[in-house]
Amino acid sequence: MSYNSIQELFNLAEERDVPLSQIVLETESVLTERSNEDIYNEMERRYEVMKSSAKNALFESRKTAGGLIEGITKTHYSYTLKGDTLSGDFINKVMSRALSCSEVNASMGKICAAPTAGSCGIIPAVVISLEEALNLPKKDVLDALLSASGIGAVITKNATVAGAEGGCQAECGVAAAMAACAAVQMKGGTRRQCINAVSIALMNVMGLVCDPVAGLVQVPCAQRNASQAVNAIISADMALAGMESIIPVDQIIDAMYKVGKMLPMELKETAKGGIAHTPAGKEIFNKIFGK
Repeated sequence: MSYNSIQELFNLAEERDVPLSQIVLETESVLTERSNEDIYNEMERRYEVMKSSAKNALFESRKTAGGLIEGITKTHYSYTLKGDTLSGDFINKVMSRALSCSEVNASMGKICAAPTAGSCGIIPAVVISLEEALNLPKKDVLDALLSASGIGAVITKNATVAGAEGGCQAECGVAAAMAACAAVQMKGGTRRQCINAVSIALMNVMGLVCDPVAGLVQVPCAQRNASQAVNAIISADMALAGMESIIPVDQIIDAMYKVGKMLPMELKETAKGGIAHTPAGKEIFNKIFGK
């Protein structure tokens, strides 16, 4: 059993009336020659890394190169705890956890690159926050992560998840799409709603460039981890509300890849365009690395 597109994954799950995660699990078992139990254990191990990175900068600043995002998580989480936010406690907890993963990554801490280090905070922030809010059993959480991984695997095969190849739409955007799929499944949505959430999340971020200040995975990477975690949540809500994507998901993935190829070199992780190439951005580079 295998699938080469999101539509094929969806069709296999529909034919057997099982969650997307079941097809992903069986495919992974065949490809790796590992038992379902081994796969769940490995997924749980990775989820523990996610939980750790989503927590480790909430209360204590992490030392980062250049200090560009040092302490931003603690500041935002303190704001969240005051309970007087515009977007509410849940969304701000999601953002805080995404920022924490980014700050831990920038401080050379241990993270789970899902699908990349630069986008490491999006899936953890969404899944951890929903596990907490919905009080879900562990298996439901791991199954949601399996579904997300299936989406990521297809996009990796048919397009890219590398900012250097496709811009930030391919890193944070794909992570948002994966997280949106997981969110719908955790909320009890249908398989079609999972796929629609993926489509919506990718459409929302189409064309996003990769322009890290001073070439460091800090600004705007951390802020985009927070914003794309929120993108995942709102995309899931739109899908759960019944919104259908008029463009098939695999065509959206193809479009994202083509857009990434159209982006000039300056907008693909080279720090030669976007906010990295502003006067302030260049000044930060010179301050950290010298002229």
